[in-house]
Amino acid sequence: MATADERGNGIHIGSVQGAFAIGDHNTVTHNEGGGGPAADPAQQELLRAVRALRDDLSRAVETPQVTALSGELADTETEITDTGAAGPGRLARLRAALGDASAVVGLLASGAAVGQAVAALVGG
Repeated sequence: MATADERGNGIHIGSVQGAFAIGDHNTVTHNEGGGGPAADPAQQELLRAVRALRDDLSRAVETPQVTALSGELADTETEITDTGAAGPGRLARLRAALGDASAVVGLLASGAAVGQAVAALVGG
C-alpha cells in the first residue's frame, strides 16, 4: 500500500517565514523585531524625570530659559521613546538647558531628578 507522500497527498513545507500553525485549536503569536528598543533602566529613569519636570514647568512663568528647557525636555522624551536612549549630544544640550534655567529648576524636585539622571548617564 502507498503512503500519503507516495500518493502526493502529504504536506510539504519548503521554507517558512513568520508564524504559522498546523492542526486544530492552535494559537500563534509572532512579534517581528521585538516590538521596540530595549529599555535601559537609567534611560527609563531619565524619561520619568523628564516627564515630571515637563509637567511642573507647564505651571511655571514663561521665560526664554524655561521655553528652551521645555523644548529640550520634549526632544529628549521623543528621542528616548523612539530609540530607547537619549544620545550624548541630547544629554549635553539638556544639561546646558537645565543650567540656563537653574533659577526655576532649582526650586523643583523634578528638576533635581532630571539633573541627577543626566549626571548618572554622562558620568558626573
